[in-house]
Amino acid sequence: MTETITKTPGWLDWYADPTKPRFTLPEGAVDAHCHVFGPGAEFPFAPERKYTPCDASKNQLFALRDHLGFSRNVIVQATCHGADNRAMVDALRASGGRARGVATVRPGISEAELADLHEAGVRGVRFNYVKRLVDTPSPEDLRDVVARITPFGWHVVIYFEAPDLPELRDFFTSIPLPLVVDHMGRPDVSASPDGPGFAGFLDFMRDKTDVWCKVTCPERLSRTGPPALDGEHAAYRDVVPFARRVVEDFPDRVLWGTDWPHPNLTDHMPDDGLLVDGIPHIATTPELQQALLVDNPMRLYWPEEGSTP
Repeated sequence: MTETITKTPGWLDWYADPTKPRFTLPEGAVDAHCHVFGPGAEFPFAPERKYTPCDASKNQLFALRDHLGFSRNVIVQATCHGADNRAMVDALRASGGRARGVATVRPGISEAELADLHEAGVRGVRFNYVKRLVDTPSPEDLRDVVARITPFGWHVVIYFEAPDLPELRDFFTSIPLPLVVDHMGRPDVSASPDGPGFAGFLDFMRDKTDVWCKVTCPERLSRTGPPALDGEHAAYRDVVPFARRVVEDFPDRVLWGTDWPHPNLTDHMPDDGLLVDGIPHIATTPELQQALLVDNPMRLYWPEEGSTP
């Protein structure tokens, strides 16, 4: 019997008609953080999930990629699918080499299973510490995962909230692999980017020199909301000083992505075209834009091709 799928109450579907960005992306640009959800009838959601999303298929993702002007995607395993990576892997295989993946795996995963994921295009695993989304495994279980993926040259994506970084920092620095931080560690953007809270995150990036950062999800972090662009001011303008600071301080370790289809938003759904138009406000020169959108993600996810499209 087919499961009847009912979305989490208040769930907003992705923006159906995004504007065409005014900002022209550099050739070979990579959307380095996005997801696929289901479709649930083909790729069931995990029984232990904390939310039930809308369907957001690979074909819809690839259509958005082309509409916005990206060349490639990095597809991050969604928590609603747990460690069942089939929907994400299906999208990778359908991309013709234009997508890489970040998986969720359990301790004890076999070398053969990891080899299959690697062949499909997976290049990292995600450790999620956001308690409202997942039940985080123990450090011992995560160390087992790290040991198993190390021979494949993968990295670890970490998703946490800013107040939790001091408690997690020692464990993070003990991981002998590159780390990629989702969404700037979710800073409090009502504070100053020069204040002690964000300074702690910047120190973490300085101290562990193989930490990368996604300057993503202003719609998730903003307190002021998404006023329309007027040519001078970006949407979600209160997030801009934080993202710009990271881009300028660590130009060779930053990534950018849409976060499509924007899970768990309940107040508004962002126009992905306006998100793209915010990029020159955080990466203010062609050189910074090239690094953020092309050179860095290519080096991390397609190292065999270098930084060329």
